[in-house]
Amino acid sequence: MGAGLGALGAAMAGACAGCTGDSGPAGRLLLASGPEGGPYNAFGRALAQAVSASGSRLRIVPVSTSASVDNLRELDAGSVDLALAMADVAEDAALGREPFARAASVTALARVYVNYTHLLVPAGGPVRSVRDLAGRPVAAGAAGSGVQVVAGRVLREAGVSDGPSPARERQLGLAESARALREGAVDALFWSGGVPTPALTALSQQADLRFVPLDGYVGPLRERYGPVYTAVTLPAGAYGLAEPVGTLGVANYLLARADLPRRAARELLTVVFDRWGDLLREVTAGARLEPRFAISTGRVPLHPGAVDYYRSVYG
Repeated sequence: MGAGLGALGAAMAGACAGCTGDSGPAGRLLLASGPEGGPYNAFGRALAQAVSASGSRLRIVPVSTSASVDNLRELDAGSVDLALAMADVAEDAALGREPFARAASVTALARVYVNYTHLLVPAGGPVRSVRDLAGRPVAAGAAGSGVQVVAGRVLREAGVSDGPSPARERQLGLAESARALREGAVDALFWSGGVPTPALTALSQQADLRFVPLDGYVGPLRERYGPVYTAVTLPAGAYGLAEPVGTLGVANYLLARADLPRRAARELLTVVFDRWGDLLREVTAGARLEPRFAISTGRVPLHPGAVDYYRSVYG
């Protein structure tokens, strides 16, 4: 167990002791997921089906949103009970860092899988690096999404988010981004998701694309924002890639309101770990969900019910 115990202990220390009761599971839990057709929405629907099939007294109701930033605002406001969000945005919320005006009341249930940051450009075009995006239109994620956050940070680190010739960021969701790149309305597309992302697989079959490496931005972003960013690789074969492409990885968290009953959190996590294969099938290939990684939620404290669950797993 080793490192897992240490991480669990730190998470337990960070959990807000006494902030939840054990009054029994809430029945109907609203889950802020993401836009229709996106990976968060697929995960949310799969989770709702898995919980229903388990015989649990819980009922998960996915709510369509713009994704991470919106999800955390809804969770903090108490409009939903659960949310999915990228780790960088979740830490921003927990710390009260931009784009959040103050620290949000959020807790983590699990780190569920890793997003890979994709930067796609036409293969025959002039863009070979992020700096080449100066002055060019870029699909940089929907308003209120985690894609918009990571794209903006990469563009700032490259020095093309302001100045005399900034990249022209367009707030577009995945479907609109793919269409805009295919039609030549933008010169690049940012996306953060599992591999392969079906919409990008379809796009790669319709257009000749280049995937721009982003691994050179991992170090600078870690220095500025902490270890929420990691180096990952788009593997050869994905999207027809002849060679692997280094890029930027960001984990995704399943989050909960701090006042979610502890038993509800434990019951939900039991289903998540029993059915992780079904939950991840639609969002990322080859991923596994293991407790020793699931507790790694950085500066976002684990919900006390999650601490109870992981303690029972570790013994």
